[in-house]
Amino acid sequence: MGSKKSCLIIFMVFSLLLSSIVFTGSDTYDTKALDSLFYYHANQTMAQYQTGSLTQVSLPFNFSGMNVFVIALRSGSLWSKGINSSFIEILSKVMTLPYLKRLVVVYHNLGKWSSKYSKVPGYSLVSPVVGFNVYDSSNTTTLSNKKVTLNTTSEPISIYFSYVEAEDKNVTKFKCIKFGGGGLVKINNTTKMNVCVTKTLGSFSVAASSMAKKKRRIWKWWVIGFVAGGVGVVVLVLAGVAIVNTWKRKKIKTMEKESETGMTLDTVWVGGDKMPSASMIRTQPILEHDYVS
Repeated sequence: MGSKKSCLIIFMVFSLLLSSIVFTGSDTYDTKALDSLFYYHANQTMAQYQTGSLTQVSLPFNFSGMNVFVIALRSGSLWSKGINSSFIEILSKVMTLPYLKRLVVVYHNLGKWSSKYSKVPGYSLVSPVVGFNVYDSSNTTTLSNKKVTLNTTSEPISIYFSYVEAEDKNVTKFKCIKFGGGGLVKINNTTKMNVCVTKTLGSFSVAASSMAKKKRRIWKWWVIGFVAGGVGVVVLVLAGVAIVNTWKRKKIKTMEKESETGMTLDTVWVGGDKMPSASMIRTQPILEHDYVS
C-alpha cells in the first residue's frame, strides 16, 4: 500500500515538472517538451487502451483545454483498413517505417492554447493546432519513446480541424501550416476549409494572411473617414447657412428699429403717385434785418 502511494506521489511530482518545462516564455511553448508531455501521459494510461478504439488521455489541470487521444492498432489493420475518425483519416495500404507489429497513434489538439504554440510571420492562425505522432507499442505494457514514420507515398493523410474562425470563408485564402523542428514552418494550399493533407507526421493548423486582414482594416477606416468627412462638410454647410440667416434677421431688426425711432413723414397724393410730405416746417423764416429801408 505504501509503495503504491509513493509511486503516485512520484508520478504527480514528475508530471508537474514535465509540465513546467513546456513553457519557454510567456508567449510560446517548447514544442519538443510538449510532445514529450503527451507521450508521457499516453504511456501512463496504456493499460486502458483497446485495440482499434479511440481513448482520451488525461492531462495535468494546468493544461485544461488541450485534448489528447490515442488509437492502438496492429500493423495489419492499418494496412487493410487504415484509420478513419473525426480527427484524422489515413487510408489503407499504409505501413510503418520501420515495420512494427503494434503501434499507437497519439493525436493532440491544443485548443485555446494554439496561439502560444508558434508564430507564423505574415499569417494569423484561424484554427487550433492539431497533430499526431506514431510510437511503437510492440511491448504491450509500455510505449517506445522513439517516433516512427508512415509510408504514405500512395495516398496522403487528411487532418480535420474542429473549427475555423474566419469572417471570410473563401477556401482559396486559407493556407495549411505544418510546424517543423526549430521553428520551421511549411505553407501549403488547402483543399477544403477545415482539412489539411500531408504525407508526414507533425503539428498542423489553418492560417489566413494577416496582410489581407490589415488591408481590410485600412479600407474600413477609409470608409469611416470618408463618411465622417462627408457628415462634417454637411454640418459645416448647415452651420454656415444658419449663421448667415441669423445675421440677416439681426440686420433687418436693426433697420426696423432705426426706422421706428426716425421722423415720420406724412404722405400726399400728387397726380397718381403717393409722395412723402413734411407735416410742419421745422425752421421758421426770419428777416435778415430788424428794419426795412
